[in-house]
Amino acid sequence: MEITPNRAATFLASLHPRNNAQRLFMVFIGVLMVSGAGVILTNSLAWLGVPAVLLGIIVLLADWRWVYYLLLLTLAFTREISLPGGLSMDVPSEPLMLILLGCFGVNVLLGRSGIAARYWAHPLVIILGLMLLWASVSAFSSVDSTKSIKYLLAKTWYIGPFVFVTLNIVRRPADVWRLVAFYVVGACFTVVYTAIRHAGHGFAFDAINPSIQPFYLNHVIYAAVLALLLPYTFYAARSTPSALKRTVWKAAQWLLLFGVLLSYTRASIMAVPLAGFFYLAIRWRLTAFVLIGAAVAAISGALYFVHQNNYMLYAPDYEKTVFYGKDFEKHLEATYKLEDLSGMERLYRWVAAARMISEKPITGSGPATFYPEYKRYTVKSFRTYVSDNPEHSTTHNYFLLQLAEQGLPGFLLFATLMCTALLMVQRLYHRSHSLENRRVVLAAGLSLFIIIFHLLLNEVIEVDKIGSFFFIGLAILMRAEEWIEHEAESLAPNDSVRIG
Repeated sequence: MEITPNRAATFLASLHPRNNAQRLFMVFIGVLMVSGAGVILTNSLAWLGVPAVLLGIIVLLADWRWVYYLLLLTLAFTREISLPGGLSMDVPSEPLMLILLGCFGVNVLLGRSGIAARYWAHPLVIILGLMLLWASVSAFSSVDSTKSIKYLLAKTWYIGPFVFVTLNIVRRPADVWRLVAFYVVGACFTVVYTAIRHAGHGFAFDAINPSIQPFYLNHVIYAAVLALLLPYTFYAARSTPSALKRTVWKAAQWLLLFGVLLSYTRASIMAVPLAGFFYLAIRWRLTAFVLIGAAVAAISGALYFVHQNNYMLYAPDYEKTVFYGKDFEKHLEATYKLEDLSGMERLYRWVAAARMISEKPITGSGPATFYPEYKRYTVKSFRTYVSDNPEHSTTHNYFLLQLAEQGLPGFLLFATLMCTALLMVQRLYHRSHSLENRRVVLAAGLSLFIIIFHLLLNEVIEVDKIGSFFFIGLAILMRAEEWIEHEAESLAPNDSVRIG
């Protein structure tokens, strides 16, 4: 068959890419050829990694939501690994956060972040920005600049994925239940795994910590994760029209509650019914009064303990302060008798934190520097059997931790963020006439309340498994605010239906 010039031109024209997808394919083929030539010329298989890296970048830029869902699915299984220089990293969560932060940053530069300008100026985002700014100021005078810089970096790749990527992905209420489902699947798996191991020890009180390994550092983190997910499972079950999905959500809810109860974690067991009381405060518009009451109680307590060193009246008896590892009832009894080991150890560190605050009330010791700095400020009268602190844990009270590490401005910014979010829950609940929107608001709000309650006795917000949903909750509230505004615009004054 004779090839004429016209046919040759037509054939060559057909090879020319006609759209972006074809151009991208041709580029990828060219990279494959270059990498193949590189392998032949250099006799190195490393060139084969070039197409794989390029393909990964293309996929991430095209649709990187799967990385977000993968992060949530694996979040319950993350483990902390040590790095050189005394630092550490949660794997695989923090590497995935970095990937998401990079993808989001590229999309922002390309002008397709998917986030409206209103969110960049939202009060919650502004407060978060001020918190980061003040943490940077506090880091300048830090007693350990390396730890403080790591803290700042970690906060950046927490806020980026869990606030802004969540805002990008969550566009309607159904998206909230979808993202929660990924985390619930992982969390429920760890409950089954723990229950099987725990059953082998007769569900003994002192066997819970070994049973949760290697997925959780201790039973407090395990229980807090399960507790914070309970509001989401409760309202997700009530939101789905599918009988099968409703059954699955309810099964997950009861499984999580089962895990909380058998974790023997006092804070988590108390947080669940208290969340119910907070719901009533929302319904009856009492959130502001609850927050004011909490502030008055905290200030009054602080003044009482400081006055004439009254805190010394509560110094524990070293010999009587013990851990009832075999008997949970005696453990509870020791709590209110001030003979519980963990409770008295908290008091030991709270006294040290108070003395740190009095020395550096403005800048604090610097972010992430409480350990081992606090040991210089301890009072021997409050020492317990576990005061050597092999876990390198901190104050067991996040508000005191903020004061000790970042001074009064850092504490006030965090308290403002907390109060703004909780008051926002009440405001959105009463502004909405949509049952679906209200359920989203209550799920995020009650979960935030449970996390904040845990902060009174632990610093769980610094844990990726829990801090992630603190920031996700803030993002969900911001999205819900937009939905409720659109809802109000779409309803005529006479069409408004009040839903109790």
